Amino acid sequence: MGLIDSLKKAFSKPYKTISVAQAKELLGSGATLIDVRSAQEWRTGRAPQAKHVPLDRLQASTAGIQKTHPVIAVCASGVRSALAARLLAAKGYDAYSVRGGMAAWRQAGEPVR
Repeated sequence: MGLIDSLKKAFSKPYKTISVAQAKELLGSGATLIDVRSAQEWRTGRAPQAKHVPLDRLQASTAGIQKTHPVIAVCASGVRSALAARLLAAKGYDAYSVRGGMAAWRQAGEPVR
């Protein structure tokens, strides 16, 4: 492995950042969607299929989140979901973060309840 390959590996993200459309595609094939926002944010509207797992709770435990399916994290804008995806990937999950978060979800016209 050359120096460039070593550097790429050292600085690569252990998770993938995906669009809302890509998230919907993964959800259609059995992925789990977790919403890592606060309880107050969760009450303002969420994706119908999302499980609420606030980031602080996720940092303490991933109990209840299966490793057998990809896990997609979403937050308000994409920052906390990236942290969640990085954490999940470090624990062996196939992890994704939704680019733009719930703002992008709403902008794409996806259902919110």
